[in-house]
Amino acid sequence: MTEPDLSELTAVVVRQPKRSWWRRYRGPELTVSTVEGTPLAEVTNTDDTDFLLAHVSGEFIVRVKKHAGFASMGPVRFHLIDAEDHEVGRVRPSRLVKTRQLGFRTERSRPLFLTRLAHLAIEWQLTETDPLRTPEPESLGRVTVSTVDRWLGLQQYVVETTPRLDTSERQTFIAMVICLHLLRRPPGDSSAPV
Repeated sequence: MTEPDLSELTAVVVRQPKRSWWRRYRGPELTVSTVEGTPLAEVTNTDDTDFLLAHVSGEFIVRVKKHAGFASMGPVRFHLIDAEDHEVGRVRPSRLVKTRQLGFRTERSRPLFLTRLAHLAIEWQLTETDPLRTPEPESLGRVTVSTVDRWLGLQQYVVETTPRLDTSERQTFIAMVICLHLLRRPPGDSSAPV
């Protein structure tokens, strides 16, 4: 039986794997699976600025590079790099703290916005127009955030898309969720998500 193709699924789960409070964790930063739990991909990091999304078979999907200006105190930007080492997009938050929106432009110059309408909302909407400025834009997908381990504060993101996204845009959406996680829970940070 062949494993499902990550870019063809309309719903996947991105989550922090379970770990022990008492032992040093050496696994992937995040895992990507089907809703039923079949593993599809993993996110590993070489340092706090470079993250690799790859299929469980090891096949490379995208690299997420995190850049912060002003000695890590300035605005954060993420660059998405494909297997041929070409930049396929940039993700940027709208504010420095309490992130409510990530903006992105696809390879075909299609703008995408991942937005939550309130600071405590657990659901984020993916739209082509800015929902903070345009009333009721059409939803292209959504991300529902939950905590899977309250003791360690591990997060889970259920990512759902509509047929209006093509396969490369679905991969980009998953990369945006990785960026969202890195903004909400910076590597090595044990504080509550923002």
